[in-house]
Amino acid sequence: MAHFAEIIDGVVQRVIVAEQDFIDAIPGQWVQTSYNTRGGQHPEGRPLRKNYAGVGHIYDSVRDAFYVPQPHRSWVLDEETCFWNPPTPYPADGGAHTWDEASLSWIPAL
Repeated sequence: MAHFAEIIDGVVQRVIVAEQDFIDAIPGQWVQTSYNTRGGQHPEGRPLRKNYAGVGHIYDSVRDAFYVPQPHRSWVLDEETCFWNPPTPYPADGGAHTWDEASLSWIPAL
């Protein structure tokens, strides 16, 4: 058994656990995803498509990767991990912060 994501127009609609034979017999675009892959890493050294697929995630067939939609206009996709990176790194002060797109900075949470 493996995890498969149903893709419509590049967006994950659902993720199911099934045998390859079942996937081959149903219509639509289905792409295998690995529950243990995150940021292009897998604990057993066999990453699959950069990240585990989730409903609403993007499947990029050119990169052959899953990733979340761009959270903010200024954030840039890291090609190695397929994670979105802000133009300003998250503060290392241990506090909670929220992103402010207008100032392109992190604002301390109240």
